[in-house]
Amino acid sequence: MPNLVNREMWISERMKLLEREKSFTKERDALSNARRDLPMVEITKSYHFSTNSGTRCLPELFEGKKQLVVYHFMFGPDWEEGCPSCSFFVDSFNGNEAHLAARNTAFILASNAPLETLNAYAARMGWTIPWVSCLNTGFGEDFGVTFPEGAEKNGRTYNYDKKPYGGESPGLSVFFDLGANRVAHSYSTYGRGLDILNSAYHLLDLTPNGRDEASFPYPQAWVKRHDEYKN
Repeated sequence: MPNLVNREMWISERMKLLEREKSFTKERDALSNARRDLPMVEITKSYHFSTNSGTRCLPELFEGKKQLVVYHFMFGPDWEEGCPSCSFFVDSFNGNEAHLAARNTAFILASNAPLETLNAYAARMGWTIPWVSCLNTGFGEDFGVTFPEGAEKNGRTYNYDKKPYGGESPGLSVFFDLGANRVAHSYSTYGRGLDILNSAYHLLDLTPNGRDEASFPYPQAWVKRHDEYKN
């Protein structure tokens, strides 16, 4: 039940929390600076993606921008629909492409499903974010989100030190244009490292009930594709 107090007491408690929020903001800024200071690894493998503009290599996905952010969307080669949880996240991304482009950054989705399947699902969801198929490129395996059978035995694990969840897992990777068709990998994140990207979660975090997921078998068990909820 709500803890009801008078306005003066509420202001006092709110000010205490504000100090913690300010400290968190400063720590988050420091963490972001440390993330930007990470060293990079040049990508020497050649990837060729299926796109709506034809077959494109990794440097071409930058579309003339200096930075490229790739969301690894869980969509297996033989799946009929995309992952509900990844769909939940992409709802937060859609429409941000112009804002990111204004800061010299391209943003795309990448999945192992065939391009025509991805296009049909994007149309259903109403998304405009560029989506590429990395089927049979090894891109998902190399960046820690696709795990063929026996992947763990070959040293491939999810989130650097955990076992694979299954054939497909979510993640996000960032790349930097070195010029002359050279690309570097600067950052990847997985699991709860993706939390900060989800605006719906952060709006819920501001409410008294929060995410209200404790009674579910796993945190996102309640999530549906946005056209599947019944009001």
